[in-house]
Amino acid sequence: MKILVIGTGYVGLVTATGLAELGHQVTAVDIDFKKINKLKKGIMPFFEPALKPLVIRNIQKQRLFFNINLKNFLDKSQFIFICVGTPPKRDGSADLKYIKQVVRVIGQNIKESKIIINKSTVPIGTGLIIKKIIKKYFPGEINVVSCPEFLREGRAVSDFFHPDRIVIGSDNQKAIELVANLFKKIKTEKLKTTLESAELIKYAANAFLATKISFINEIANLCEKVKADVQIVATGMGLDKRIGPSFLKAGIGYGGSCFPKDIRALKQIAGGNGYHFRLLKAVIEVNYFQRLVILKKIKLIYPRLKNKIVCVLGLAFKDLTDDVRESAAIEIIKKLIKQGAKIQAFDPQAMINAKKVLNYRIKYCQNAYEACKNAQFLIIATEWPQFKKLNWQKIKHLMKNDIILDGRNLLDKQKIEKLGFKYIGVGR
Repeated sequence: MKILVIGTGYVGLVTATGLAELGHQVTAVDIDFKKINKLKKGIMPFFEPALKPLVIRNIQKQRLFFNINLKNFLDKSQFIFICVGTPPKRDGSADLKYIKQVVRVIGQNIKESKIIINKSTVPIGTGLIIKKIIKKYFPGEINVVSCPEFLREGRAVSDFFHPDRIVIGSDNQKAIELVANLFKKIKTEKLKTTLESAELIKYAANAFLATKISFINEIANLCEKVKADVQIVATGMGLDKRIGPSFLKAGIGYGGSCFPKDIRALKQIAGGNGYHFRLLKAVIEVNYFQRLVILKKIKLIYPRLKNKIVCVLGLAFKDLTDDVRESAAIEIIKKLIKQGAKIQAFDPQAMINAKKVLNYRIKYCQNAYEACKNAQFLIIATEWPQFKKLNWQKIKHLMKNDIILDGRNLLDKQKIEKLGFKYIGVGR
């Protein structure tokens, strides 16, 4: 099938590449000329494991193309995927301006019936808005399908080809079946439903996962009061099949481009429809205050942080990505800087993006050992697996004091303490 993907951000590029790998002929368009030129050469705009070789392979097989001219490919494509951003407004609601811009161009330039598939995370009712806008310019039949993405940064390629489910929503059954056929090589549950239900599923799923994270963080804070270990508690909870072990890892809170934005948006959607979503309000508050927990622990050790050298390992909001959006690490660093601390930081992938946010207010180090040199204490802010494998005996000699604040409960507490460190985790 000939497919057009609009937007080469995280969702768009992974979707376009995945569809090409399934055997479709895919053109991905974007208004960013420099990005498109780089993509044609196989240069990635962000770090995502396993994506680059797939992009290069499908370019070479002439199944994946990149262009900046949207209008030229609208009538050459049977299916049009919308994968543009829906950034939050000040009140937390999703801003649909980019979707509306794209949809107007589609309506003004198509000459025959199309199936438009929305991959962007949007409020309930957006599918009907898309159809209404197109109808202003195009009198023929138009079918809008909601096919939300469930891609985890750092694991997106695997998630595309081995998803838990594919959700397809529309008011036209034929359109649903045609879109389902695009993914026929992927063996998983294909949930076929209405536009509204499909649009809500993505928000509901993210909100539930965020709720699990906030819940286990609350349990972690209680564990510290009653001398329990949150890791043991979480294991015991996760063995219950009704609960499961996923997203029960205590730490300094969730971040990234999806959870914070989507949960605030769902809260606004509920409020806009006359429902006060009390639970989501609490989830958001818990996540915000969880980032302050690590700072409270620091203040107990060092009431005054002026000129204290702090090593921060990890800048991305999670491992296996270079994304620093809503990163707890970045927020903690900002608060430490305000209190006069001198930050030495290292991240395997997120240094460039961190510089865009923090500029040169901190020292960016070549490796973890450089970041640890002469530090009064060390914070693990991102759960990069390679941090586990560091030579911690060497780090002990490099640091001025031997205090580790493990914001992700990444390290083995007993082993670290045997080396002579003072170990402080979350809920341990």
